[in-house]
Amino acid sequence: MRKATRTQWIKCSIAILLYLIFLIWVKSWWGLIVVPFIFDVYITKKIPWSFWKKSKNPTVRSVMSWVDAIVFALVAVYFVNIYIFQNYQIPSSSLEKSLLVGDFLYVSKMSYGPRVPNTPLSMPLAQHTLPILNTKSYIEWPQWKYKRVPGFGKVKLNDIVVFNFPAGDTVALNFPDADFYTLAYNIGKQIYPNPINMDSLTREQQKTVYDLYYNAGRKEIMSNPQRYGKVVTRPVDRRENYVKRCVGLPGDTLQIINGQVMIDGKAIENPENLQFNYFVQTTGPYITEEMFRELGISKADQGLTPEGAGYEEGLIELGMDGRNAQGRLNPVYHLPLTKKMYDTLSANKKLISKIVIEPEDYAGDMYPLNLYTHWNRSNYGPIWIPAKGATITLTPDNLPIYERCITAYEGNKLEQKEDGIYINGVKTDQYTFQLDYYWMMGDNRHNSADSRYWGFVPEDHVVGKPIVVWLSLDKDRGWFDGKIRWNRIFKWVD
Repeated sequence: MRKATRTQWIKCSIAILLYLIFLIWVKSWWGLIVVPFIFDVYITKKIPWSFWKKSKNPTVRSVMSWVDAIVFALVAVYFVNIYIFQNYQIPSSSLEKSLLVGDFLYVSKMSYGPRVPNTPLSMPLAQHTLPILNTKSYIEWPQWKYKRVPGFGKVKLNDIVVFNFPAGDTVALNFPDADFYTLAYNIGKQIYPNPINMDSLTREQQKTVYDLYYNAGRKEIMSNPQRYGKVVTRPVDRRENYVKRCVGLPGDTLQIINGQVMIDGKAIENPENLQFNYFVQTTGPYITEEMFRELGISKADQGLTPEGAGYEEGLIELGMDGRNAQGRLNPVYHLPLTKKMYDTLSANKKLISKIVIEPEDYAGDMYPLNLYTHWNRSNYGPIWIPAKGATITLTPDNLPIYERCITAYEGNKLEQKEDGIYINGVKTDQYTFQLDYYWMMGDNRHNSADSRYWGFVPEDHVVGKPIVVWLSLDKDRGWFDGKIRWNRIFKWVD
């Protein structure tokens, strides 16, 4: 064996030292089995790691050099994505105008501490499906339990957070963007369309109705793969990534009153660019594209209500009754507006005749889907957000709120029998939470599928904190017409 040089010993020592520091950080002593291999790479060289370099065939050397470079790049990207940062593109308008569709973000894993992956054997840069091949990008075995490495801090109120979609544990592949549970309830209500006066029923009877809806809807989805696609389940770290603002922390009591979020009875600070949907009727002319650009309203959000008797009645009920000389209703737009945008339009009396906020009838069912309340997206709660170590008494009124935390997120078996509640086979009316939970909402309050619709975000679903916008592309513009939003590049996220 050729004697190692001093330089090789120094390189080996540095590599092993850095690797040991990494193992101490992630608290994973199984990684010590790699140390002998690092030693071999630098010192003993028993394993022919670079055998291809000695090949007399230039094609083999060329191909293997590329393979070597690609493997190294994939391994590097894998560890950077897991432990340091990852790229994320804003897909929807739920956080406008704080974050825009087309923003590309660096998401810091260090801010809250990176998670050790649930599914370690996965392809980098693919969340759950390999492009082109359309197959899973990960191997389901082994699956590691939740573990978070120490980071710089914890989630704070009003932080913008990237997290795995909690209700994304089950997905009908032909409806990948739909919440499976909401989809099942909605289909069940279509199967049993007769209206039911829920106010006249007891909690137990209401539960029976909701169980009927969900089981019928789920059965319909499972028995019709041609329409709904195959139904798959996904581990936590392979669920879709969402980005929202944290408006409720573990142990908080949250309530929404007329659109204002209250924590423990006190109003929290609203985001500067908070948006709501409005119906806007003009005095006759159409709003120009130039004005839409000045307001910052994308083409996707420029909703012009179609003409016709089917729409007219509803618009007139909203007070949108202005007509032109031919007796037709003046144009009515459906637009998301910040306070500043609202004030700008309201001040333009020559163009705008009336602005009315979107009624609550336009919202879907609120979380929990199997509890009858009079809550809506603007008047919701109060609801207590679970905290790790806190114990609650379970009742028919709060069990639907916390049932998913107990079963889906913390892995317990819960049964409701005639004589009471059983958790893991033991009769009890109390439960102590094992995880912290958060309440996430979008700044575009009427265009955001958030905690109001699917509930709490467990701590093990938190991915990281967006730090900076490194690129921003406007899908409504061409490359020579302002497609790159230069004013947003390297803009800090807050």
